Order: sequence, then C-alpha cells, then structure tokens
Amino acid sequence: MRVWLAALLLAAAQALAQERLVDPSAPDSARDTAFTVIKHLAAGELEQAAAWSNAPYRRFEVLRDYRDSVGEKEFKRIFGRFLAPENRLIAEVAIGPRRLLVWQLGDASGQLAGQFYVEVAGKFLLDDVPGPERDELRRVLQRYRSEQKN
Repeated sequence: MRVWLAALLLAAAQALAQERLVDPSAPDSARDTAFTVIKHLAAGELEQAAAWSNAPYRRFEVLRDYRDSVGEKEFKRIFGRFLAPENRLIAEVAIGPRRLLVWQLGDASGQLAGQFYVEVAGKFLLDDVPGPERDELRRVLQRYRSEQKN
C-alpha cells in the first residue's frame, strides 16, 4: 500500500513540475482553437464544434443534451458571452500536450471559466478524454478560483 502511495505522490510531483504558463499570442497556444470552437457554439453549430474534439461523437452528445435542457436561444447566449469584449483570457497553463485556458467573464459574476485542450498531430482539440494531466489541470483551475475568492 505504501509503495502505491509513494508512486502516486511521485507522479503528482512530476506533473506539477511540468506545469508552465503559455503566452496566448505564441504559436503553441490553444487560444485560436478556443475562439473557433466558441464561435461555433455561439452560433449553435454543434457538429462543427464537436469536430474540434478528441472524442467528437461524445462531445456532440453532451452539447446536444445541454442545448436540449436549456433551449437553443439560451445555449447560444451562454456560449456567446465568451465572445464579449469584456471577457479576457487570464491564463493558459500547459502540462505536456494539454492546455487549460482560464477565462474571466466580464459580467457581474466575474466567474472564472476553464476550457481544456490537447495538442494532437500539431493542432489543438477539445480534450474530452480523462487522464492524469487533465486531472492536474482541473486542480490548477480550482486553485485559480480559490485565489480569486481571496
């Protein structure tokens, strides 16, 4: 049991050591892909948005179910707010080929929203496949949210 815990702690330490910030204007940024996906979502183009996923069929199902639960107009409004000029990308964090984009929404909520991407064959896709690096990026997002509350 202790060997398993030591291995887990070592893996977590290695993942933390690999975390780095990416300049959103750099060529290795997922920012442009994020805007492409958001534009498709804001227009209600589920198939086109899902095509930018590493699990496109599953992403389409999730988007369709969400749209069906909130209605098409609300779906477009929710994703369209990411395109508002008062919103800003405050960080892009990389662990290996994976990226977390952290957005501060400029509305009254000031909420921090995160998007997960992965680089595959030289292009970025929505990261819809769970794994240790993505789990670590979720913790990074939680850390940003905790710091915002303080």
